[in-house]
Amino acid sequence: MESFKTILFFLICSTMLCWVNGEVHRHQFVIQATPVKRLCNTHMAITVNGMLPGPTLEVKNGDTLEIEVVNKARYNATIHWHGVRQMRTGWADGPEFVTQCPIRPGGSYTYRFTIEGQEGTLWWHAHSSWLRATVYGAIIIRPREGGSYPFPKPKRETEIILGEWWDANPMDVVRQATMTGAAPNNSDAYTINGQPGDLYKCSSKDTTIVPIDVGETNLLRVINAALNQPLFFTVANHKFTVVGADASYLKPFTTSVIMLGPGQTTDVLIQGNQLPARYYMAARAYQSAQNAPFDNTTTTAILEYKSAPCPAKKGINGPKPIMPSLPAYNDTNTVTSFSQSLRSPRKVEVPTEIDESLFFTVGLGLNNCPPNFPSSRCQGPNGTRFTASMNNVSFVFPQNFSLLQAHQHGIPGVFTTDFPATPPLKFDYTGNVSQSLYQPVPGTKLYKLKYGSKVQIVLQDTSIVTPENHPIHLHGYDFYIVAEGFGNFDPKTDTSKFNLVDPPQRNTVGVPVNGWAVIRFVADNPGVWIMHCHLDVHITWGLAMAFVVENGLGELQSLQAPPPDLPIC
Repeated sequence: MESFKTILFFLICSTMLCWVNGEVHRHQFVIQATPVKRLCNTHMAITVNGMLPGPTLEVKNGDTLEIEVVNKARYNATIHWHGVRQMRTGWADGPEFVTQCPIRPGGSYTYRFTIEGQEGTLWWHAHSSWLRATVYGAIIIRPREGGSYPFPKPKRETEIILGEWWDANPMDVVRQATMTGAAPNNSDAYTINGQPGDLYKCSSKDTTIVPIDVGETNLLRVINAALNQPLFFTVANHKFTVVGADASYLKPFTTSVIMLGPGQTTDVLIQGNQLPARYYMAARAYQSAQNAPFDNTTTTAILEYKSAPCPAKKGINGPKPIMPSLPAYNDTNTVTSFSQSLRSPRKVEVPTEIDESLFFTVGLGLNNCPPNFPSSRCQGPNGTRFTASMNNVSFVFPQNFSLLQAHQHGIPGVFTTDFPATPPLKFDYTGNVSQSLYQPVPGTKLYKLKYGSKVQIVLQDTSIVTPENHPIHLHGYDFYIVAEGFGNFDPKTDTSKFNLVDPPQRNTVGVPVNGWAVIRFVADNPGVWIMHCHLDVHITWGLAMAFVVENGLGELQSLQAPPPDLPIC
């Protein structure tokens, strides 16, 4: 009888994905100003629970999270759980004025959602103005009870969170840029786990140290939490085996350097197979936009062998850690080689019969100075103001309702559903673009998708102002990256290059500089989902759009009701 019950349980478990087994994890996140000293100066940085980075959330596939966010800062705030699918729980997704109104100073909101079918590394961050400069942390999703990694279990696991630090208040930096219309000031440092590292002033004694020992295999969970910069990452004298990205497993491959756009995560195994000593881990910019100023500094941490001689460990009279060589700042070839090595571990079900074939241009723009503006407010090139757009629409966020509330309750006048499926004008996207095309149209335009529709999007970079590698993030979905290339996408010749067998699954795609990427997904998650460039300066300028995915049939294909404590505008 007992064995029959066990068999019955496993049968039920396999059909219901063992949701009954999932644990509920409850946390409280207090957003508050905290004195943080970096680069010799102390700033009142906005943090979660006084930590930078904030708390790491550790869960298993199938677990549920309930996180009460209490806002004790002086700014509006929201938290986005980056890459979490949020199946039918769009109210917990977090982007300000998209799925919720902000949590006002003194207010609180509890995010409730379940991790379903995802394993690996994701992260969380503020999704309100530039608060995510300091409000971010890791999400680690392990296999279900009884499950295992599809690679040998590592001896140790370490989060490596790459960040960006301003020797100023980031909210003042974006405010000044919005006022002047110019590009914002560049950051003053990059960080690894909140610390700039040995190469910056007043930083060496707090440099992050990552332990390893001879014969060990360690799993590094690398997250790019930088605001505006894709980053190369490497470790001196060591190679990586890449095994996952954006909480999806990958066919393992070996490389000495990885590149992550803001928003992306990459899981790599590293072997303790070198002489016991100290080796620098280092990250610095991949800068694809020509002639655009950027933070060209290098952040370091130290990979330290536990069996290294003591003087070397303490750095007292011992040799400095070994420094790796990093790619050139504009090394697009290394980026391309890396991204084209990403493959799913086995054949996957890529949508083939496409219902919605979309073509979106992405890029910058310049607005002419409005007649009532003084020249001090038009400090972009030639007296203009910087802007950005998709399909020539510069996205404007609503202020009185969230898009999801307006959709759910049928509130008129908040958005329209006429976002163009193709660019309003065809042109040589990556060639010399006429300046008459530099000025996009502002609007809150969404694109409507039927539940279950199979979607293909060609994301095309443009050379308006400057071409650039754009990390495009789609909320509420993972997608397959079936192809990428350079120049203008040509369906006649480029469709034959599509990988419909084992393309990688991600939530953020780096659209190549002066090139294109093609993604596919099934619209099986009802709600309103923003798709935007994860360079925060670009979303500030309007490089975004949003999908309205309609409910399907019945409760399990419909958005859940809004929670009672949803913040009001």
